[in-house]
Amino acid sequence: MKEFFCGTSEITGARFSIHPMSDRFVDIILSSLKETDTTKVWMKSDDVSTCVRGRSEHVFDVVKAIYLNASKGGDHVVLNATFSNGCPGDSAGDAFMAEDSILMNDELSQKINQEVATQFALYPLGFLGYMDVIIDQIKTVDQHGVFSGGVHYASRLDGDAKKVFAALESAFESARNSDSSHIVMTVTMSANSPSRKEGQ
Repeated sequence: MKEFFCGTSEITGARFSIHPMSDRFVDIILSSLKETDTTKVWMKSDDVSTCVRGRSEHVFDVVKAIYLNASKGGDHVVLNATFSNGCPGDSAGDAFMAEDSILMNDELSQKINQEVATQFALYPLGFLGYMDVIIDQIKTVDQHGVFSGGVHYASRLDGDAKKVFAALESAFESARNSDSSHIVMTVTMSANSPSRKEGQ
């Protein structure tokens, strides 16, 4: 039987789906993928979701750009994503770890202004002190000025999408530097929702 050990891979991965609330959803999804530079990540889409893997900064860069491109037209668009680092057995696609740190989509993303409402949950796995890491990362996102408080099983972030993604990435990276050997983070993000903000 093959054994897996957390923390054996430095690859960061994200599996995500975007859900445009529009009868043009196919065009919105395909155009957002087309407009995003994915040359520094391994990426594969199927009929349910898209998987992006590589260096952490490039994974966040790509997911952010795809979502901003999908929501910039004013349609109500929801992102559901799971980010992971240190997953046991994660080894395919190692070549993308040699890429440099220059972000391919940052210039374009900076031009898109989009307010979002977000709920996220962080799961530091592999050690007993996980709650200390979670508490520390809530303090981290609070420093970005987008933390709106806790909700059941998640924390809420509101504000400009670029600031929210920066807060999420900062919390994820800080958790990677903790004693946890496998970090998982779930994110639900909503842009251009016609409903009032609830659940705070």
